[in-house]
Amino acid sequence: MLGIIINPKSGKSAFRAQRIYLWKLLRRRHEPFAYRVTKYAGHAIELARELVERGYDEILVLGGDGTLSETVNGIMNAEIAPKQRSKIQLGLMPRGTGNDWGRYWHLTRKYKESLRRFFEGEGHPIDVGCVTYWRNGIEQHRYFINSVGFGVDPLTVKKADVLKYYIGSHHVNYLFGLFAAIADHKSQHMILKVDGEEAINALLFTMNIGNGPFSGGGIRQNPEADPQDGVFHTMFIRKPTFSQILKAIPNLFNGKLKELPFVYPLTGREIEIIYRKHILFEADGILENIIGPCKVSCVHHAIQFRV
Repeated sequence: MLGIIINPKSGKSAFRAQRIYLWKLLRRRHEPFAYRVTKYAGHAIELARELVERGYDEILVLGGDGTLSETVNGIMNAEIAPKQRSKIQLGLMPRGTGNDWGRYWHLTRKYKESLRRFFEGEGHPIDVGCVTYWRNGIEQHRYFINSVGFGVDPLTVKKADVLKYYIGSHHVNYLFGLFAAIADHKSQHMILKVDGEEAINALLFTMNIGNGPFSGGGIRQNPEADPQDGVFHTMFIRKPTFSQILKAIPNLFNGKLKELPFVYPLTGREIEIIYRKHILFEADGILENIIGPCKVSCVHHAIQFRV
């Protein structure tokens, strides 16, 4: 059964035409479906969980990376057997700003093509990341499908979100947000363990743990990341000088960041982040505030992505 989750605030200028086309397509296919519309931040988590627990095994998202991420959290939190979860077919019609997950699968804002690929495509088993942390002594989980970032990464997301209110939703928001974040960021000491072995003990400038290769609207921090291979590709960056930052800018989009001397690429299934203070992180562009250590682990082939 097909369940559709729609975020009407993503790409809202084209929403009416996209919705009409989808309804006509579904009528031609004579396919039964249920649809839900998000009304507030985090609502897609509740909607996806409800649909999955009611037996819907195909979930199509009309929205951006954030809506897709919330949907994944709903699927992963649903009270169903792991074997049943691994058969769920997730699809995307991109309507957001960054479209980093869709970019990897060559999905664009050409919504007719995205829908054709969903309805005619096949499922690919994909990994899902899980950030485990503790709040008031209670274990918490935040799932992500594309990437999770610390340091400058989440601060960039925070700045870019503010810019939306002034210049609208554009790819350049991330670039302007990045410059503002670099100016405000204060590095924190961090110990990093990869698959149980200490790998980094240093001041963190920024770090991106990638399940997919793109982040921040097309930045290739982890160009070798593959959401099907069972491991994360991580880019840890120690604090660079101002001149090093200027030289690094051209490398943001060409996949050559790891060639810079202050960048440390790492690969592993589980990454433990040890620190004592408050820290901000972003999971697929959604911000979380936590205090204390956390662990980022890979749930191999947790669900399927149809394309």
